Amino acid sequence: MKVGFFSPLPPARTGVADYSSELLRALKTHGPIAVNSASADIPLYHLGNNPFHREIYKRALKKPGVIVLHDAVLHHFFLGAMREPDYVSEFVYNYGAWSEDLARHFWGHRARAGADAEFFEYPMIKRVVERSLGVIVHNPRAAAMVARHAPEATVYEIPHLFAAPQHPPAGFEAARLRQQLGIAPHVFLFGVFGYLRESKRLASVLRAYQRASRDAEMALLVAGEFVSANFARSVEPLLGAGRGIVRMPYLAERDFWRYAAAVDACINLRYPAAGETSGIAIRLMGLSKPVLLSDGAETSRFPEDVRLGVDPGLAEEEMLAEYMVWLARFPDDARAIGRRAAAYISQCHSPVRVARLYWDALAACYHRI
Repeated sequence: MKVGFFSPLPPARTGVADYSSELLRALKTHGPIAVNSASADIPLYHLGNNPFHREIYKRALKKPGVIVLHDAVLHHFFLGAMREPDYVSEFVYNYGAWSEDLARHFWGHRARAGADAEFFEYPMIKRVVERSLGVIVHNPRAAAMVARHAPEATVYEIPHLFAAPQHPPAGFEAARLRQQLGIAPHVFLFGVFGYLRESKRLASVLRAYQRASRDAEMALLVAGEFVSANFARSVEPLLGAGRGIVRMPYLAERDFWRYAAAVDACINLRYPAAGETSGIAIRLMGLSKPVLLSDGAETSRFPEDVRLGVDPGLAEEEMLAEYMVWLARFPDDARAIGRRAAAYISQCHSPVRVARLYWDALAACYHRI
């Protein structure tokens, strides 16, 4: 069985590219695999909610194989890739003739698609799921979305892969970086990483930090690019208002691991969620860092003793601020949570285990051709 591998890969600046690079390395131990090979026995298509996946999506419809839904909500992908008539037609294909007026409503208000939870309630994955031999997801919420759109689909829930850096930063590097940033050793440093969009709840994080930093010594690193100039402008006053906020742009792979090693905890909220499992959360847990996550089905596989779940909604900021004060005041508790998280990630998300699960799913689908 020869597998064709279709995904963005480095240097593409996307988490799927980094993930796929590590998965590709692990899969090669099981059998022949070729990138972008049209002659493979079974293709493996990685799909996400951004333009990097446009041609891969088209190919997945043309030659069915196994798809990996890194985002189980592709609604925003179609809003960015289609003209209005094609978008409305695709929406109606997913949800029936009754939904045409709703589709036109969404199109007319697409500027708020990144923050409006209603857009996330319509994943628009029916066509590609129905066409595929199998669907790989990373969490129960994504599996439920697939079942809703195509009850007959064959779904495999496989944990998100964690691959430790080949050259992990040494302890002195993290200490030196903190010194360069002006963060004293006793100050508890929280980190927000990745593309900064409305669903990462950055405004809530900044307001929670303002509250929490009055009650404990802490600092906040915000590292990443804004996906929208309007969103950047809206949070700029909050970014400049807080003492101890360190702002960094997009971090290349080596720099990401350095900054990840330097923080004491990671804040990785997602609401509205797109059925995704955060690669950043997995990486920081793998580095023995406690991670504060939005509570929901996407994060429900993490055991209670490693998951710091923040309720979305009205209580979000208050709950987040209380967690931040607790971790900053009791860093030994934070380190204990981080150690448990790393042990769990090592056991369940290792490249060896994940690659075996992928290969078994690919083989099962291949034998049904």
